[in-house]
Amino acid sequence: MHRLDTQSKQFTTMLARIPLLLTQWLAVLPLAWVRALGWALGGLLYFTVASRRRVVATNLRLCFPAWSLAQRRAQTFMCFVYFAQAWLDRGWLWYAAPAVTLRRVRLVGAVHELDGNAPTLIFTPHFVGMDAGWVALTQQLPRQFMTVYARQTNAVVDAWILKGRQRFGTGRPFDRKDGFKPVLAALRAGEPLCLLPDMNYEPKESVFVPFYGVLAATVPSLPRVARLGRAKVIVMVARITPQGYEIEISPAWPDYPSDDLVADTALMNLRLQAYIDVSPAQYYWVHKRFKDRPEGEAPPY
Repeated sequence: MHRLDTQSKQFTTMLARIPLLLTQWLAVLPLAWVRALGWALGGLLYFTVASRRRVVATNLRLCFPAWSLAQRRAQTFMCFVYFAQAWLDRGWLWYAAPAVTLRRVRLVGAVHELDGNAPTLIFTPHFVGMDAGWVALTQQLPRQFMTVYARQTNAVVDAWILKGRQRFGTGRPFDRKDGFKPVLAALRAGEPLCLLPDMNYEPKESVFVPFYGVLAATVPSLPRVARLGRAKVIVMVARITPQGYEIEISPAWPDYPSDDLVADTALMNLRLQAYIDVSPAQYYWVHKRFKDRPEGEAPPY
């Protein structure tokens, strides 16, 4: 029995490696070809993964009630296309020549906010291209950056992601299970932290604040960490373009955080909406954003 279990694990590991190897091979293809494959894969996912299609459609119905049914269907389809394109783009983001990533990934906006050594908290919303943003920071800027991550259940996939995100040597991913003290110390010492608090995490630690007019369980970590780290808050949004990615850096938020944790968390969601409205289908709508509900309210999924 032990031998069979070992063989089963080895076979599963081998199967997990196959799509990762295929992604690496995509690094040598022209970008237009990779994006075309993303269209095909996205369409396949849209038609075959009905459960996630319903999640996306529900999120868009709640957040964009003025859209027609045809608009929601079109945007739902494009969510899967962008998701697939961003996933395949990891091939060239993590394995193509550095000159390729420099050419295809552009930092724009208030990039000067990342000069110097001031404690800086980078609000990094879950746009599907966020890995391109990490590549831009770690390749193009002289500072060391850090983020907090949760390990993947598949060890092969976890190792692949960690290796890719540490490609340029100036990125430090901290395991969420290791605690926050070393992260906070590094933040205060001037190491920028990318924080991604815009999903439905840890209901016991969340507050219910509006997101597109719907109460959403939201962890108040952005204002809390900004206050503890004595850090300014900026935003990094990664958008897919025909040429690759555009990574927009915002000016620092004035008078943030305040003394009101809930109000600050609500303001974070409100400002996030403005970024999503520019390219709604590029946000990570496959996540059950409204899974946890106030007492007595049923989840919409």
